Formats: sequence, structure tokens, C-alpha cells
Amino acid sequence: MNTITKISKKLSVLFLGLTIATVAVAQDEDAGLSISGSVDTYYKYDFSGYNQRGMNYSNWFGEDQNSVSIGMLDVALSHEIGKASFVGEFALGPRAIGEGGSGQGTAPGTIQNLYVSYALTDALSVTGGFMGTFVGYEVISPAANFNYSASYLFSNGPFQNAGVKLDYAISDSFGIMFGVFSSIWDSYIADPGLGMNSIGAQVYVAPVDGWDVYLNFITGSLYSQWDI
Repeated sequence: MNTITKISKKLSVLFLGLTIATVAVAQDEDAGLSISGSVDTYYKYDFSGYNQRGMNYSNWFGEDQNSVSIGMLDVALSHEIGKASFVGEFALGPRAIGEGGSGQGTAPGTIQNLYVSYALTDALSVTGGFMGTFVGYEVISPAANFNYSASYLFSNGPFQNAGVKLDYAISDSFGIMFGVFSSIWDSYIADPGLGMNSIGAQVYVAPVDGWDVYLNFITGSLYSQWDI
């Protein structure tokens, strides 16, 4: 019992969570329209309790204490017409707008992705619109993350970027991306005085099967970030 107690005291945050995350995918092959999405809800009890501000901040998403809470309802539509394609994705819920907890119980919504792409060649494509960011290790939708919650490192970077980018797949194991993006992160409009002054790039390398490495970089007059 003493050993267990000592270990428990060393843990700054300990929580029990029950998470239900399901992904439903449907596709109309005749129309070429693909519909996919996810829905998630969770319960968490944190034995470390609250801090003096009345909330705990152990992670970015899923902060509601001792409550059955919601994450987000996410729905994505995609369609290909020849060399052109589009993606439209919207979500409802506190996680959809990047909030850690549901707060007063409101469930707002937001656009996650809204962009069009065109394949100039088999290896080169151009994409323009509002899209999930290419930097960072986690995304908003829990279905695409290894962990249900997201770290505070995720909150320090962009969730989405608006702009235009070129993707070039030099081979199956090597590719590059270069883009020009809005001066404001997480917004489909730019600062009128700054415009599209953020530049981003990505290098993809797969040295061996099952190991993908990405080097990401974005910089502008307001923010800069890089990761690998």
C-alpha cells in the first residue's frame, strides 16, 4: 500500500476516462461522392482535482471534470471529377472550435476544411482554400489521433491554414510541398495590411517501409513554427 501511495503522489495528473469514438464511412460509387465522419463523447474523473482557477489543465481537449461531455460531430464530403477534387468538412461541438472543455454546455460549429485540388500531373498537384494545418503532431478530430486528448503543444500551433500550396511526389518515398498562406492562423481571411505573407514548406521521406518522416516549416510576420 505504501508503494502504491508514493507512486500516486508522484503523479501530477491521474484520470479515468471512458471514451466512445466511432467512425462511420459511406460512399456513393455512382455519384463519386464520399461521406465520412466521426462522433465522440467522454467521461473523465481527475484525482488531482481542480487548480485554484476552478479547472484542471492536464491536456488541451477533454478537460470537463466528473461529467459526461461531448467532443465533436465531424462530417466530411469529398468528390473527384477528373483531375479536380474538393473536400468540405464541418464539425459541431466544443472540440470543433479548439476549446478544451464544453464550458457552459454550448455546442458551436465551425468549418474544418474547405478546399479544391487539381492534379497538374500524376506527381504534381495544386490545392487552394481553407485546410487543416500540415504542422504539428496532432489534429482536432480524435479519430485521427493516437490519443483521444491532445497535448498543450498542439494548442501552440495552428489548427488550420488558408492559402495555396503545391505538392510534388518525386517518388513513393520522397515528396515536397510549398505554399503561401494567410497571415492569420485558423482563419480563412488574412490581415488586410499583411495579406498572404506566410510561407510554408514540407519535406516527406520514407527511409524504410512503415517509417514516415515529415519536416514541416511555416513562417510569417505574426507566427513561425517548425517540427519534425
